[in-house]
Amino acid sequence: MADAPRLQRLIGSLTRSAGTIVFGMEDGTVSIFGLVFGVAATTSSSKVVLIAGASGAAAAAVSMMAGAYLDVETTRDALAAKRLSLQSDLALDQEAASLPTQLAAAGLTPEQSVALSNAVQHDRQALRGLLLAMQGAAEPSQNPWEQALWMLLADFLAAAVPILPFALLPITQARVVSVSVTVALLLVLGIGRARIAKRSTTRTVVETLSIGVAAPLAGVGVSVLIDNIPY
Repeated sequence: MADAPRLQRLIGSLTRSAGTIVFGMEDGTVSIFGLVFGVAATTSSSKVVLIAGASGAAAAAVSMMAGAYLDVETTRDALAAKRLSLQSDLALDQEAASLPTQLAAAGLTPEQSVALSNAVQHDRQALRGLLLAMQGAAEPSQNPWEQALWMLLADFLAAAVPILPFALLPITQARVVSVSVTVALLLVLGIGRARIAKRSTTRTVVETLSIGVAAPLAGVGVSVLIDNIPY
């Protein structure tokens, strides 16, 4: 029974971090797919491909981890600053003056915007709460370390997919297997992106696969070009 709370916390963390995980997996897959095939196009050594892929995956995963941490921390700090600024009556009055415009931009009709503005203008607490909610400051803030660690794990594990075949198979076979498993992963990621964003599955899958195919083409093109430069 002691494992139940841990499992619930893990599921909650996964749910909160779903977007980060999908983004990390897509970034790791696409970027390392391009790197691996760029190197594999100009060498017959699986070891060279493995070294390039593993070092690139590690560097990219740590970089994305740092980016996720800074993004969440910056957003959280900005929301905290917004809350603090609205404690000032002067700032609150300035925001209140533009409230009808903000409400209209959010999709309310002019009549609804004016009515809602009038309803809260004499209640400072209600006005402050409405302004915070419109800025997203009423949403629970994310934990920067939680998002950063999920980003690191997702990015690195996804990056391993195009690399592993070169550790297990001769390079000729590894190229084919790497393409196959990476395309399959991109297909799954496209479906995941579509469900999270509630977008067209077909369009999102095609978009994800297109980006995934562009990466190795770019990698191969640059590698072949450099390999043919006389020194």
